Amino acid sequence: MNDHAKGLLITTLGVFFVVPDALFVRLITADPFTTTFWRSLTSGLLVLLAILAVQGMGSILASLRTGWPGAIYIVLMATTSPGFVLAVTHTSVANVVFIFASIPIFAALFSWIFLGVPVRRRVVWTMCAVLPGLGIIAYGSGGSSVASWQGDLMALYVSAAYAAALTMVRKLKATSMIPAIPIAYLGAALLMLPFAAPVAAFTLQYPLLLAHGSFIAVSTCLLTLGPRYISSPEVSLLILLESVLAPLLVWLVIREAPGHWALIGGAVVVSAVFISNMVALRRRP
Repeated sequence: MNDHAKGLLITTLGVFFVVPDALFVRLITADPFTTTFWRSLTSGLLVLLAILAVQGMGSILASLRTGWPGAIYIVLMATTSPGFVLAVTHTSVANVVFIFASIPIFAALFSWIFLGVPVRRRVVWTMCAVLPGLGIIAYGSGGSSVASWQGDLMALYVSAAYAAALTMVRKLKATSMIPAIPIAYLGAALLMLPFAAPVAAFTLQYPLLLAHGSFIAVSTCLLTLGPRYISSPEVSLLILLESVLAPLLVWLVIREAPGHWALIGGAVVVSAVFISNMVALRRRP
């Protein structure tokens, strides 16, 4: 198997492991703080053990010596965990994953603002399609019993935070920030602890709680490793699979209907990003 095929396989597996994330949040009977605590603690510990086994403690110390860009990255990644759980708690899964499809747009904007990377015309046209799509999703939330604008807004924050974190990674090219991920996750767990009731929830639902964190840990490792072997447009296209599969999985298991406005807006967002990345792939030598 060549490197390109290896990258496609690893990234696809990473996407498959992250698809049940929202379903776990739905199935776990606990407040968002408790769910976030166990999600962050389990995944953080597992990723930490993997990094210590492969790279050693030196890599973690190196990520902590990256100054304010590294600190911003850790804080942003830490906030995405509670942000995701709160988003899924307060709006439909379809809304959340369709909004997440806008991450490449935020990444392009932040790269332009903070790194001086020009925004390509292709990205501008994609933004012009994505923004109305997000507006349609938000409009549909007003008349839905499952969705709400508060959850949509939280999902939008997670998209922006994750994109900003990726921008900090680009700024710190010389240092791998992968070892900083467990620091962010464990930090999020620590912050959630005063508001959570972890023992009671773990006693009743430990298989779900441990499986949830384990899936996130595996997907984090795979989605960090796979993109090393394939192009950014290919990564973006594969990640779009989550936008299709996650609402489908939730509908199959717990019959949560996404709503027609979410489907229309999501179709606009996903199609725009899909076409944009297909154009980028065709232009590659």
